Amino acid sequence: MRLRVLAGLTILLIAATVRAQVAADVMGMHNLGPGSKSPVTGTRTDSCSYCHAPHSGLNMGLWNQKLTTQTYTMYTSNTAKNTGVQPVLASDSNMCLSCHDGTVAVGSTVAYGQVTMRGSMNTLDVFSSKMQSSHPFSLAPPIKDNVHLVSSLAANGKTGDATGSVKLINGSVECTSCHNPHVQAKDLVSQNFLVKDGSSGQLCLACHDPSRTVGGQVNPLADWATSAHATSANKITAAAQLGSYTTIATDACISCHTPHNAGSSARLLRGQDEQDCISCHNGSTNVAMPAYANVFTEYQTPKVFHPVPTSTNPHDAAENTLLDNNRHATCVDCHNGHGSQPVQTFPSAPQIRVSQKDIAGINASDGTSVLAPAVNQYENCLRCHGNSSGKQVQPVYGYFPVRAVSAGDPLNLIPQLAVTATSSHPVMHPRSSPLAQPSLLPNMLNLDGVKQGRAMGTQIFCTDCHNSDDNREFGGTGANGPHGSRWSHILERRYEFSQAPTPGQQISNLFPNPDLSVNGPYAMCAKCHDLANQIVKNTSWNSHAAHINAGFSCSVCHTAHGTGATSGTISGERLVNFDLNVVAPNSGNPISYNRSANTCVLVCHGVTHNGAGTNSRRARGPVGIK
Repeated sequence: MRLRVLAGLTILLIAATVRAQVAADVMGMHNLGPGSKSPVTGTRTDSCSYCHAPHSGLNMGLWNQKLTTQTYTMYTSNTAKNTGVQPVLASDSNMCLSCHDGTVAVGSTVAYGQVTMRGSMNTLDVFSSKMQSSHPFSLAPPIKDNVHLVSSLAANGKTGDATGSVKLINGSVECTSCHNPHVQAKDLVSQNFLVKDGSSGQLCLACHDPSRTVGGQVNPLADWATSAHATSANKITAAAQLGSYTTIATDACISCHTPHNAGSSARLLRGQDEQDCISCHNGSTNVAMPAYANVFTEYQTPKVFHPVPTSTNPHDAAENTLLDNNRHATCVDCHNGHGSQPVQTFPSAPQIRVSQKDIAGINASDGTSVLAPAVNQYENCLRCHGNSSGKQVQPVYGYFPVRAVSAGDPLNLIPQLAVTATSSHPVMHPRSSPLAQPSLLPNMLNLDGVKQGRAMGTQIFCTDCHNSDDNREFGGTGANGPHGSRWSHILERRYEFSQAPTPGQQISNLFPNPDLSVNGPYAMCAKCHDLANQIVKNTSWNSHAAHINAGFSCSVCHTAHGTGATSGTISGERLVNFDLNVVAPNSGNPISYNRSANTCVLVCHGVTHNGAGTNSRRARGPVGIK
């Protein structure tokens, strides 16, 4: 008797559940009967009949809607190994597209003729023949393996979904691999007929495996699980239209990608390259993010910023790591959206920041071999600023000096910063100069010029000089990295270049009685060098004070990166490498510098400098220079 009671209760509970589902109209938008909430409704009250007929249908799953014969442009990608073929007549995808490609009227039934319909389908639900901006389906069998795919797809035709909800259909991806046309709200948040809850990228991860490694191949999804986009609890508003979920972490893949009607057909991005990133990183109220995550404020006038590529030169995931065009600086050239992690602490130089985790770089030792991923920050910079061709000098970045000693390509930083350089800032190697450096501070100074920042160490980053002028690493509130700055050459602080109308003549922009504060012309150098207590007191050279008080900038005599070539007259020690736009030869003699005697031979600002250490004015020279 007890068993019978329990059985009866079970039957009642099941019946109640079924009634609740029916009452809630589980078919949702696919219930096309009169009075339903679908944007398209017909006169037949038996909702199933719009797609199925118990008799006289097409004898294919009791199918009743007339089938489309449309030919589609399928998704293609130069990084994909699987390609789509035209869906077979009466396949799952063909049945779905019989309404969703717009070529067959809804309600065009086999058994009942054309049912009278009202309304129209939502525009985003009609794909026409253009399926290149939708997730690949109807794949050419058999499925081919790829490093970012779950291994079981190719091995035995199974996805990685433990529940079995996401599955291949006849060995291929079809519409019904991800969508259940009979139940709209298995996912209560994203009510798009998903076969299961799709939050946190569950549907995508059923087929795409971020943790997989195959024979040294680079998995483009590596480190997804710990990435900023997979873990961020930042809120997304409905107005952002970035998917149905409320946080970046639960939105996951669909924050940047969309399975249908993508803005960029390549890799189903919502927008083309940086346009995809702007949706969140432009400081809008659509996404609740910290101020420093507003990267695109650095790209606004009057700031100078890394150039975005033209429409004829977009980024492509399959392009060479060595970029033969330094006008090509998209977000994804420096950041990997799948692996990039939030920066909590700043590592010591020269390690790459976790915000650039899994990005590729170029080996500085040969300038061409690829490092995937880059280990050091400068390796990523060398994608554009090393041996690549097609580099350009752009006036927007400010004055460009011409150095007396050059290794050839002045925009190639490898010889300038290499350990073989006569002298260089210690970016690609630790400090190795045997010369005393009394001006170095124990700590770099923050943007206010007062508070101490990171300890000096023996090596520095590219971004210690080229950085946003309000970066948070050194006390600001803005984004870190060389996104944009109000100072020339995307420098984080002011750095002036003395200039002359003709080499040797009067310098047109002197800065006499110098302001050594954070607002002065030497602010960039003062981040690391003690100007007041060392430089202007001549502790490293006996004429520093005279030149600085007269108003010369550092750039007249020093190169900022390093001296990568050799010369019989200029050793390059202490980064001495004169600007040929400012200085001229002395009576036909080659421009020279003798470090041990602290003398030079040249003409600068109308003053002739002689090798014996004597100077004479050709024109009125600056105060203190004889």
